[in-house]
Amino acid sequence: MADAEHEVALEDTDRIHGRTALVRNVAAAVSLSNAVRSTLGPRGLDKMLVSESGETIVTNDGVTVLETARVEHPTANLLIASSSSQDKSARDGTTTTVILMAEMLQNSLELVRLGVHPSIITKGYRIANEEALKEIEALARVADDRKLRRSVITTSLQGKIDSLLSSHLTELALEAADSLLDEEGGNDLERLRIKRLQISGGKALDSKLSPALILAKTRIDNNMPESSEGGNIAILDGSLENKKLELEAQIEVRSLGVLNEFHERNNNHLQIMIDHLKELQIDLLVVRDGIADEAIPMLAKAGITAYRRFERDDLERLSRLTGADIIRNVGRILNTNLGVYSSRSEKNIGSINYTTIKGELGGAMTMVIRGSTPEIREEVGRAFDDALGVGYRLIKENRILPGGGATQTHLARKLRQFSTTHSGREQMAIEAYAAALEIVPRTLAQNAGHDPIDTLLSLSAAQSKDKTNGGWIGIDGNSGEVSDMYEEGIFDAIFVAKHAIIGATDAAISVLRIDDVLWAKQGPETPDWSNQINDN
Repeated sequence: MADAEHEVALEDTDRIHGRTALVRNVAAAVSLSNAVRSTLGPRGLDKMLVSESGETIVTNDGVTVLETARVEHPTANLLIASSSSQDKSARDGTTTTVILMAEMLQNSLELVRLGVHPSIITKGYRIANEEALKEIEALARVADDRKLRRSVITTSLQGKIDSLLSSHLTELALEAADSLLDEEGGNDLERLRIKRLQISGGKALDSKLSPALILAKTRIDNNMPESSEGGNIAILDGSLENKKLELEAQIEVRSLGVLNEFHERNNNHLQIMIDHLKELQIDLLVVRDGIADEAIPMLAKAGITAYRRFERDDLERLSRLTGADIIRNVGRILNTNLGVYSSRSEKNIGSINYTTIKGELGGAMTMVIRGSTPEIREEVGRAFDDALGVGYRLIKENRILPGGGATQTHLARKLRQFSTTHSGREQMAIEAYAAALEIVPRTLAQNAGHDPIDTLLSLSAAQSKDKTNGGWIGIDGNSGEVSDMYEEGIFDAIFVAKHAIIGATDAAISVLRIDDVLWAKQGPETPDWSNQINDN
């Protein structure tokens, strides 16, 4: 009776459960992995993403591919979220996260077909993940100089842009990261303090880092001076306008004198505010919102140059540069709230006016991104974001690991030895986890045009032979040769590798725990992934 009632309750729902649910979820993960797998490494290929409106994006960045692509399968979206988390936390390793996760799921499916319960697999995966993190700590070395930090950033950019531009952006990223050395803030501090400004024209190599705030802004009145050599600055987080009634109301005016008196009273109120600014000897006023048209000639007469319609983040950057406090009310601005700017200038580039404001305090900069097309500028911007993100995090966590798949191969070897210490079926899960890690060196070899199996065997043999430094032997993604990654200068930041392994493991376990998928019939159609993996 209960079963019958259950079937009635689900009569408007498609249900996939048991092994079928796992098969289709794994197939979704594999399809997702295949979409970005060829982008991994210095020889990785680009993807062209075409929107419904015909706009195109050509990129090598895994997370950009995944977040831009139109994906409807809920499991795939769950895994894309894991990749996005990797990007936000480490700024690199998104493709690695996805292919690791897909390989873990494929290997777990084979274990399920052999009769191993998903709960046993998830337990084994957690044991393997914990052991892998211990091995990573033992393998890591300290990047205690600028040269090693440069090599880490260069490795993260390989395959995304050409080597010349990579070197240029690496130097800019190091400079920007060093400017935030003594700053305190969260993981997004480098995105908040470093403004990205795209300017059309020029070459990508013309991109530069300026110790100033540069904006596509012009002063509110051409009668105000175009440039100035320093002075006092006030920042207003609001508007320089008369307050408006919050309630809907109508005013009946029966004589012209009353209307004139009404406008005169408003103008007098504006004049009082501007007189207050003049008494403070303010030279530059930056307003987040609007400035009343009636106030513009008053400001010009008072000798105050004003700008309006600023983003909140730009106000924060300007405050850091000049030391000015961000005040919400004009009447509450005091001498102690003022800052000092060292220079201000305007320049017309490509029919757009750009204003540059410099300060002596530092703490904020502008990355001017150049390029002949919007697509090139977007890709340069993404590459700089990755480089700066890794460079900034290296200041806080300066330990590094070998690149070229060396870390994953070393972990796979150690986990296979470790699995023999477990007598239960968890041993099979740990071995499956170890095999999944080898997808990284195999993919690097394949993308470099070499046989993945032969390369992996050579790499494993080289690591096993060298008892002292074997863990640092990896694959040169350009040549496909097995060599010492420290000598080659191919490194991964430890926080990138750790977060990728943790994120892939958590995502794989989340999918493994799903044994029932219910689809509402009136919603999207149930995706059919049966042609991807055999359900037996």
